[in-house]
Amino acid sequence: MTARAPDFWWNPEARGAALALWPVARIWGSVAAWRMAKPSRYRAPVPVICVGNFTVGGAGKTPTAIALARMARGRGLKPGILATGYGGRVRAPVLVDPSIHDAGSVGDEALLLAAAAPTVVARDRVEGARRLVAEGVDIIVMDDGFQNPALAVDLSLVAVEASVGIGNGRTVPAGPLRAPLTPQLRRAGALLVIGEGAAADPLVRAAARAGRPTVRARIRPARVREWRKDPILAFAGIGHPQKFFATLAETHAPVARTLSFPDHYAYTAIDADKLLAIADTDKLRLVTTEKDFARLKGATGTLAKLRERAEPFHVLLEFENPTAIGEMIDEAVRKAALAQR
Repeated sequence: MTARAPDFWWNPEARGAALALWPVARIWGSVAAWRMAKPSRYRAPVPVICVGNFTVGGAGKTPTAIALARMARGRGLKPGILATGYGGRVRAPVLVDPSIHDAGSVGDEALLLAAAAPTVVARDRVEGARRLVAEGVDIIVMDDGFQNPALAVDLSLVAVEASVGIGNGRTVPAGPLRAPLTPQLRRAGALLVIGEGAAADPLVRAAARAGRPTVRARIRPARVREWRKDPILAFAGIGHPQKFFATLAETHAPVARTLSFPDHYAYTAIDADKLLAIADTDKLRLVTTEKDFARLKGATGTLAKLRERAEPFHVLLEFENPTAIGEMIDEAVRKAALAQR
């Protein structure tokens, strides 16, 4: 189970705890910045696009990676996706097969990514890239790994949620930033702002000052009408559960109750009993995210009953300016070709 991020991370006004942790955060930030500045130890023979974020936790990386893979395929390329398999047991490079793998082995995100393109899970990104090349892909979309310099990257697209931004703007453990913002912006190719809200506006201005362009996107439901029927009990164990609940409500779904859990949460039989009991008592539909639904794959007992009853809320990421994203993909391809000469 992953611990829930402290509330003060996302509240710039709550300075006390952040200031108390500042000395540790400064050490963490210095080490993270030093690590990011190290030279890459491997350049793949194909272009590599990294989808990352500045902060700990989710920021729409998975749907962005899926959307990029689909766009690459539309441009005549054969994309493959590289993931760490966070939450899974696998460490060596493994080509994900949803028919035999579950979230316990490869992580919940990898199961979703594998539905969009050949996906390799590997803790060592260099070995993972080599495995994808061996599988015949001609462009790699790396889900996460923005701060990891091991693999040379031709484009880094850094995702941030418009409604959340970078919280208090401090480095772990005083805030959600994985490393100080300045070296992260220096490494970024472009900023991707997802959704509506003003929390990311200061970051957009900082990116502009650093000469980094901003593109925008939104998450939308794959289907709408089916969620407007019976009252819903929505539950989620992701980085920002409230974002899921808000997206569900935007479809005018009758959300009667919500329950949130920590990011990448491993549901227990007790959780399943509770959710099923509430749904039965109040006559509610059980609706969850695609990631949560993937984590229930292969479950037994009461957890299997929960998966049978739960409905995944499928979403798609749409770029506001797909032409600009397409040009970024083309530029990454050109940059990789020049590097191979």
